[in-house]
Amino acid sequence: MKRPSWEEPFEDREDAKKHLCTTGLAGHACCFLGAVFALLGIIGDAANATLGLEPTSWLLLAVFASVAGIPMWIIWGMSMHLLGIEAKTKVKE
Repeated sequence: MKRPSWEEPFEDREDAKKHLCTTGLAGHACCFLGAVFALLGIIGDAANATLGLEPTSWLLLAVFASVAGIPMWIIWGMSMHLLGIEAKTKVKE
């Protein structure tokens, strides 16, 4: 049985960058959804209307979406840092 792609080690820097790109995009998507949900909650509360959900529910969804994006940003940041350290040590050699 073939192992899932996330369990395989990276073959080279380009393979790592490809995976980092998707992680960064997922982090952006979570932050964007968090902002949209927060705006829906604020607009619904200001208009004193229900936009599908109560304003409090929209704000809770905004918090959840933003917090869900944090691990993706941590992975992206650490990976970019490690790729930079690797590049710097190769230059010194």
